Amino acid sequence: PYVGLFGTVWGIMHAFFGLSNLQQVTLATVAPGIAEALVATAIGLFAAIPAVIAYNFFARDIDRLANRYESFTEEFSNILQRQSAPHPAAAQAAAAAGRADPASGFGGGR
Repeated sequence: PYVGLFGTVWGIMHAFFGLSNLQQVTLATVAPGIAEALVATAIGLFAAIPAVIAYNFFARDIDRLANRYESFTEEFSNILQRQSAPHPAAAQAAAAAGRADPASGFGGGR
């Protein structure tokens, strides 16, 4: 896009420099510089429009992928937390088994 803008400025400057050297200004003296500027603008737009479309496409895909990674890490973290935390029912069963086992020497088995 900046190449097209630079070409536009260059073409307009070229047209005005051409005008400054002439005594009499006609359309034939101005037209080549203006045409040069318009061609540069068209080339810049020809490059910029597909580039913006491609950028938006890839930016949307990257955002979608980042959201998928974020949700995966949250789900995975939740799974790990559930597996590492002792279940209340299992802890109560282990405590009850320890109190009811007279051979272990621990608990209330006298």
